[in-house]
Amino acid sequence: MGRQITVMGICGTYSHDSANGNLLKMGLAACEAAGAKTICWDNMETPLPLVGSPDSSSDDNVKAFQDMAESADAYLLSSPEYHGTMSGVMKNQLDWVYFSHVGDKVWAVMSTLGGQTNSNTLNHMRLSARWLHGNVIPEQLAVGNVKEAFDEEGAFIDEAMQERLEKLATSLVTTTEKLL
Repeated sequence: MGRQITVMGICGTYSHDSANGNLLKMGLAACEAAGAKTICWDNMETPLPLVGSPDSSSDDNVKAFQDMAESADAYLLSSPEYHGTMSGVMKNQLDWVYFSHVGDKVWAVMSTLGGQTNSNTLNHMRLSARWLHGNVIPEQLAVGNVKEAFDEEGAFIDEAMQERLEKLATSLVTTTEKLL
């Protein structure tokens, strides 16, 4: 193995204390266990303006977000599903990066849903990543019935979900290492 890779977490909610934020934290911890360094953008502390809003392209947070994204070797996305797709928070973040920042890098996608599991949000994030010239790994994770998925400490109730998360993280890290 060469240098330690950096995985950037991109959260589809403002709060990392949400169920979706918890899933992202768990995924980043699994990436660290697989040997990666992790970083994560904090939407509460440093919110991004809506793309296209007045003076948004000169916003200091936008430049910092783009710099962080460019410094990363790989990305772990986690979004709640709202009305059949990724959250507006996630879409806005993806709209602020270009293939010059994130292209030819490795991506992984995860989602949380209030109801039954489906792959709508995963597919939409995968499509956005491909438009950004990203290489999305085949492993993905959708956590349905999210209010019943975690115990009081925030761990998965179903051990099989934890195993899938660890396999996703290992694939993200090892695939990125192979491509560097």
